[in-house]
Amino acid sequence: MSEKDTISMQLVREALLQTCPAGEADAALLARAGIDAGQLKLAEARVSAEAYARLWRLLARRCNDEFFAMDKRGLRSGSLAFIARSAMAQPTLGDALDNMLAFLSLMLDDLHPSLVRQQSLAEIVINEPSDQPRRAFTYFTFWMIVHGVACWLTGRRIPILAIDLRCAEPPFCDDYRVMFSENLQFGRPRTRMIIAAACLDVPVRRSAEDLQRFLAEAPGNILVKYRDPASLARRIRQQLLGVQPGAWPDAAQVAAHLHLSLSTLRRRLADEGQSYQGIKDSVRRELAIAWLAESPTGLGEIAERLGFADSSSFYKAFRKWFGCNPGHYRSLMMHDHEG
Repeated sequence: MSEKDTISMQLVREALLQTCPAGEADAALLARAGIDAGQLKLAEARVSAEAYARLWRLLARRCNDEFFAMDKRGLRSGSLAFIARSAMAQPTLGDALDNMLAFLSLMLDDLHPSLVRQQSLAEIVINEPSDQPRRAFTYFTFWMIVHGVACWLTGRRIPILAIDLRCAEPPFCDDYRVMFSENLQFGRPRTRMIIAAACLDVPVRRSAEDLQRFLAEAPGNILVKYRDPASLARRIRQQLLGVQPGAWPDAAQVAAHLHLSLSTLRRRLADEGQSYQGIKDSVRRELAIAWLAESPTGLGEIAERLGFADSSSFYKAFRKWFGCNPGHYRSLMMHDHEG
């Protein structure tokens, strides 16, 4: 089993936190899911996505709640099926998201999501009545449902530009970065996911047969199919993040560092649906939005740090990536951070 088809045991522990009496793990239930209870406390232990999906279904049936008892009202069994079925009847992803979020806002007591359009950007914002933020697992379970269904509706991964969270960063969130985005910001004023507004116009084309297959495999298909590749491409991405873009190695140097031939590197990346140039572009985008959101650095300096010849080239690339100019993105992020 490849690394990208596994889930950290930390997510199993999180799922059990509010669903098991007195916090005691149910060894019999874990065994039915195919999870070894003896590995629960092992920091590096991982389970298959299929086993985690079975656990999710078993817990949902036991608690009659597909949200792991993390809300006063919760999501009764069958909620995911209803969300997917009603959303697939909508013409576009934007309409489908409005439909999904309205249902979730109606059903959940503490989380009230809404879709906010900000010119060429769109935010899925989770409004909360409580001053106390929820734990990270609560938010990410919510994103797993919404983003996973959105990807399924369109038949492709919906790129996430950034996720802001009100909670503090948990001790372990590497799986979250793989599933959603490298650009996770904690301790923010509100919890939201930011995507390009152009994604909202993507048509929804799913059949009753598609729905049947989706529900039979959920949520394992959500956890694996539409998340970012997590194998060789992720190793290379992490390597690039530790170096200034102007000093990035070429493909031959990367291959030598990994003790691979250049042809093998290209073949393995192609097997993951990736290319070295594509990874570099992806990391450059991640750095751009991270620096724009957090740093007072001028746009010209950011352009230079990213390896662009001038600010004009940076502006053109940014608009191509995200459909808006970097100044608009920065104003949106900084205004919310200050507010």
